[in-house]
Amino acid sequence: MSISSRFSIGIHILTLIETTKDEVASSEYIAGSVNANPAMIRKIMGMLKKSGLIDVRPGVAGARLAKDLTEITLLDIYKAVNAVKDDTLFNMHDNPNPNCEVGRNIQATIEPIFYMAQHALEQVFANVTIDTIIDDVQAREAARTSTE
Repeated sequence: MSISSRFSIGIHILTLIETTKDEVASSEYIAGSVNANPAMIRKIMGMLKKSGLIDVRPGVAGARLAKDLTEITLLDIYKAVNAVKDDTLFNMHDNPNPNCEVGRNIQATIEPIFYMAQHALEQVFANVTIDTIIDDVQAREAARTSTE
């Protein structure tokens, strides 16, 4: 199982909205950058709006960040787009054999490890902001254009 691509697309959308804030970032424009269907972009933008991360007005093209970019973390986006439901990053297999020593005990043994791993991942996301992402994207672009 992997984290939904809605997560990386959400990061892409917010980064693009901020870096093109002087332009109108319509769902079609964003879809062109993501290389995805505009309807999917609108769906994810709706999730970001519902979570208070962007402002979008019905019938008007474009969006803007609803918070300062230093206040929006990857964890905010991760939760906004339902990348993974709470404590379900790792799925347990169903119905291990209760007549087997391992089958009887494996879930209780690995479940807390899975829980700790998911929370460690979420802690990393909580410490990275959209500002950090934008800085890195712009630095990479500056490095690329300086070698041309």
